[in-house]
Amino acid sequence: MDVPPVSYGKVLVGDATAVSRAFANWQDQPVDQDLEEGATDLGDLPVQQTTLGNCTEVTGPGTFLGRAQRTLRFEPSRVQGWRFKRNDLPESLPINVSVANVWTTARNIVLCSGSPHNYMRMVEHIIALKVGLGLDNLLIRVDSGDPPLFDRGSLDLVEAVDAAGIVPQSDPAVYLTVREPVTVAGANGSFLTFLPAEDGRRLLFVDCAVDFRNAIGKQRIRFPVTPKVFRYGAQARTNTTLWMMLYCKTIGMIFADVRNLGYTRRNILVAGPHCYFNRPKLWHQGKSLEAVWHRATLDLLAAIALIDRGRLAGRVISYKSGHTLDVVMIRELYERDLLVRL
Repeated sequence: MDVPPVSYGKVLVGDATAVSRAFANWQDQPVDQDLEEGATDLGDLPVQQTTLGNCTEVTGPGTFLGRAQRTLRFEPSRVQGWRFKRNDLPESLPINVSVANVWTTARNIVLCSGSPHNYMRMVEHIIALKVGLGLDNLLIRVDSGDPPLFDRGSLDLVEAVDAAGIVPQSDPAVYLTVREPVTVAGANGSFLTFLPAEDGRRLLFVDCAVDFRNAIGKQRIRFPVTPKVFRYGAQARTNTTLWMMLYCKTIGMIFADVRNLGYTRRNILVAGPHCYFNRPKLWHQGKSLEAVWHRATLDLLAAIALIDRGRLAGRVISYKSGHTLDVVMIRELYERDLLVRL
């Protein structure tokens, strides 16, 4: 399908002159993989809300305590939205997946509700499934605030959901879009732009680009958000620099929050200045696009999952953005009342 010309619209956060320069840099960066091209029969997403057909569980080593096994139990729910229920804190209410409950985005998205003990760390690799698979309502029971970490990105979670099945519910799905094109800008020429739904279609499109000063370099992909595309991107692992990996294995061993990290050469992509130090995935035409697929499907879609009023339709452009800027955008949409129903 032809991609319509875009404008960054109103700048909500950041300097408009800097946005103009960054927007030009994004436009000049070539698209490495375009899944919109030739996609003419996408249809629309389901008109009913969805949940799981059955319960399902996934277990893996802890992200922040790698020697411990952590389990996520996904359960069908009639309550609208996604919720985390910590079984080790029976007196605490479930944590609603909402921008209102974001505690910090310093390294990852952490949700917290009520007591500061009632938190869930690194939720992005889990809640991205809400948008990517079109799964509206879910209760996730957890045994701690430390989620499991897998060797295949979030593909283990996707396969668990596939095995349980996604089923429609009686309530109609709510589709939202932005009133007008809006942009938030961050440091180092980063920006995030949300555009209204095209011709009123209940579909979400993503154009995502990264630019690292290491082996990852410049990568850009464009795709419609569908379960098929999400399953492909969900296998992408998070990435780190060689320096950070060496830090974790040396000086970082002094600090409890670092020495207990469950990162290995299997579950994380390590990029040096000029080459990778383990084999990257998601190759396309001789170039690994694992880093940008992770950014687009497991980070960006997770931020969109923080919209708790319905499903987002439209187009999202992400250039060199990250968790903090993502959440800034969602907060701005709420504070400025920029989300409208289709």
